[in-house]
Amino acid sequence: MSSGNADHGELGAFLKARRMELRPAQVGLPDSADGRRRVKGLRREEVALLASISPDYYTRLEQGRRQASEPVLDTLARVLRLDDGERAYMFELSGRDAARPRRRTTQKVQPELRRLLDDLSTTPAVVLGRRTDILAWNPMAAALFTDFARIPESKRNFVRLVFCEPAVRALYPDWDRVAQISLAQLRMEAARDPKDPRLAELVGELSLQDPDFRRWWGAHRVAVQGRGTKVLNHPIAGQLTLDWSFLTCSADPDQQLITLTAEPGTPSRDRLRILASWAAQAAGHRVADR
Repeated sequence: MSSGNADHGELGAFLKARRMELRPAQVGLPDSADGRRRVKGLRREEVALLASISPDYYTRLEQGRRQASEPVLDTLARVLRLDDGERAYMFELSGRDAARPRRRTTQKVQPELRRLLDDLSTTPAVVLGRRTDILAWNPMAAALFTDFARIPESKRNFVRLVFCEPAVRALYPDWDRVAQISLAQLRMEAARDPKDPRLAELVGELSLQDPDFRRWWGAHRVAVQGRGTKVLNHPIAGQLTLDWSFLTCSADPDQQLITLTAEPGTPSRDRLRILASWAAQAAGHRVADR
């Protein structure tokens, strides 16, 4: 397979970050005789031993000076106890899963996704593109999160909003967890297209502005999620517990429709209806004022 999208330097940093988090006892190795270790986590030599490769080979991988074969990557995923998302991320960085060429043309929301958004009158929904750019939204999503229209198009990015928009940040009582998950998903995007200049610009900007982003980005966490639950403290609707899921567009797999729904019969469902009523009234007032 092609290695045109390989990022060996980032792969090495990822491998190092993962081995430093493992204790010898977790992989069946004894601690040092005096209970002290000069390095945090596993040594390079220990990873090489467990993976049945030479220490020099593994050292070159961490230094970005060697390309790993698929069998070696599989073995390292097992040795370093990588989950499915981390394993996929490692393969992306190695260029072993880079068959689909990257397209950096400006994304526009697909018509079928736009129609779906318009039909979801009581369900918050947004369309995310590459880098978690916000391509489109419906009135309910604007009522739930923020008025996306007032944000310059070049700044409409979900991760940026989570870290930089006070109104969005205040929605999450568990902001740290939400922010780290969104950042981990962004890192997976970076693995798919490591040479994307706009993504590099976004990461650089947020790293300078936010020390939490800078620290968490350096931890090399990755995540692949298709569904989950968000708890939000909304200034109008109150506390909402919403389940989110996404639909990938077949015409452009880099576009995803994200919907947020509440379980029937719950207070969150009732509060979502209140929010829908408020959003409709607000839209009516805007039309009347024109």
